[in-house]
Amino acid sequence: MIIRVLLVDDQPLIRAGFRMFLASEPDIEIVGEAGNGREAVRLARTCRADVVLMDIRMPECDGIEATREIAAAEDLAGVRILVLTTFENDENVVRALRAGASGFLGKNVEPAELLRAIRVVAAGEALLSPAATRGLVTQFLSQAQPEPLPPPEGLDRLTEREREVLVLVAHGLTNDEIGERVFLSPLTVKTHANRAMAKLGARDRAQLVVIAYQSGLVRAGDSVP
Repeated sequence: MIIRVLLVDDQPLIRAGFRMFLASEPDIEIVGEAGNGREAVRLARTCRADVVLMDIRMPECDGIEATREIAAAEDLAGVRILVLTTFENDENVVRALRAGASGFLGKNVEPAELLRAIRVVAAGEALLSPAATRGLVTQFLSQAQPEPLPPPEGLDRLTEREREVLVLVAHGLTNDEIGERVFLSPLTVKTHANRAMAKLGARDRAQLVVIAYQSGLVRAGDSVP
């Protein structure tokens, strides 16, 4: 499968560097470039991108607002957004996840990790970062929202197994790791996670993590059950 990637950054040199590297991969096609969030929203639609590499700080329309617009558009439901940031402890990262991003990476990421991130996010499999995603997300989600939000619609419709898988996903476990804990195959775990996403209206596993913390189902400091 060819992954169609849209590069979004207000610095042409950075875009050129990513383009040169990514274009050499046989399963990745660069379908467009944007220098601000407004262009990103337009090109995500016209270029039919699968993954958007989205900078946060940009003129006119920043990456968070662009992420929110793309995530809210029904005709862009299949687009995954991977946020690129200079500072991985930036609270804007979590704002981007809440807006609909599928994950984030620091701009100093190793090339191999960037490739893996694009492929994993394109498959909707995981929230990822090379530097302690789980700790970062729990820290900022708990600080930014000290009181749990009302349970999202659909949470009460989860089966016991789906809720169990949701909690483990929120702790950052992979399908293989979850399967080992609950004695299920990774494929069955993925099925439960997908059903939870459908019931909760989540775009991907990243949104499951956000929902789990915002609803209070999982709290910062909780140990893996």
